[in-house]
Amino acid sequence: MIYHGVRMTIKPGVSPEKLEAALESLRNQGRVIPSVKSFIVGPEHGGDFEWGALYVIEDLDGYWEYLIHPAHAHSDEIGLPLVDRFESYDVVDDAEPEMGEKIAELHRRRFEGNAELTKLVTDLGSYSGSGAPTA
Repeated sequence: MIYHGVRMTIKPGVSPEKLEAALESLRNQGRVIPSVKSFIVGPEHGGDFEWGALYVIEDLDGYWEYLIHPAHAHSDEIGLPLVDRFESYDVVDDAEPEMGEKIAELHRRRFEGNAELTKLVTDLGSYSGSGAPTA
């Protein structure tokens, strides 16, 4: 299993309506992407971020489906312009030493095929995560 998490802080001045639309889009990813087995989206407590989401996915094929699904692209399009700091991370139950690199490669493949997404990510105040693009 792969537990894919994202954490974020929002730019000052973002309207509550735009923030709620972005959070609802993250929830929608969990509802409509077939490879997502379970999910949660909500405020983060005890950390250095304001909001977070966690998606449970069975394997790398499912992870790829999640990454390229139109619902995920929609969240990126409406949500990333509102974000100041973003962190993506994964927790897996597979001790395979190459698992982290395999996940990073999926992200790199996605960024390489999408210049608009890469620009959205590189324009953030900060972004960290597997296969993060560079400006």
